[in-house]
Amino acid sequence: VLLVESGGGWVQAGGSMRLSCAGSGRSFSGDAMAWFRQVQGKERGFVSCVAWISRTYYADYVKGQFVISQDNAKNAVDLQMNSLKPEDTAVYYCASRERRYYSSNPKNYKFWGQGTQVTVSS
Repeated sequence: VLLVESGGGWVQAGGSMRLSCAGSGRSFSGDAMAWFRQVQGKERGFVSCVAWISRTYYADYVKGQFVISQDNAKNAVDLQMNSLKPEDTAVYYCASRERRYYSSNPKNYKFWGQGTQVTVSS
């Protein structure tokens, strides 16, 4: 089972970036899929989740700024990030859990990608 993130890189503040997470080895259509982010020296924090009946959830600090979407045909989940700020700089991780219910706790996620660096310059 593999999750692979792509789309990270460098962007100026105010710009946009789209992250993608492609799954292989099993179908993730029955999972809750989420994005987390981590800054060095800090705990991994919840960003967004798509769960039961495609309901979406967002951390307060990205509401109205990020959009999560899942494509079951591609076994993938994307994160569209708009109006990026320097404080959005982090390594972004894709994760899935074998229950279709929302959770913001990284301990509830079984499968993880390797992470992709997003750097937003001021």
